[in-house]
Amino acid sequence: MNQSILFNDDLTLDDKTSCWKMSAIVSGQIISIYFHSLSLSRLEEIDQCTKYDLEEVAELWLEDNELDGEEIHIMMKG
Repeated sequence: MNQSILFNDDLTLDDKTSCWKMSAIVSGQIISIYFHSLSLSRLEEIDQCTKYDLEEVAELWLEDNELDGEEIHIMMKG
């Protein structure tokens, strides 16, 4: 796990975007991470295992992409 990323325990379904959202602190900056997925948007709650999977997806995204702003939108298949 990348120690410069701290995920907050605030994963919620965002009604405006119909996607799951969580916040994190990346190198001292608070960001919002949106997970766009049709199958995830149908869920009323996310279990702990799926939450950890989403954190890993966000970590991989941050390894491959440059953080630009306070929001990350991750498009997921399914």
